[in-house]
Amino acid sequence: MPSTTVAVGSSIGLHARPAATIAEAVSAAGIPVTLAVAGGEPVDAGSALLIMTLGATVGTEVTVTSEDQGTLDKVAGLVASDLDA
Repeated sequence: MPSTTVAVGSSIGLHARPAATIAEAVSAAGIPVTLAVAGGEPVDAGSALLIMTLGATVGTEVTVTSEDQGTLDKVAGLVASDLDA
């Protein structure tokens, strides 16, 4: 399954607002996507609550995995963006 690793771009990390934005994009795509930090279990990126459990702060490397390359690229772009700006 395709995956890519990106650094969290949001200045406060993947807290409620960025997590909700990512979860909404995944839900709209209708394609399963997971997020994982090094040493952690992958979580469903369609759930803002599960995304927040990653504890990912700015600069934390997150691995994004999905069977659909377009969805993977979109979600990876969101994780890498400063969604607090």
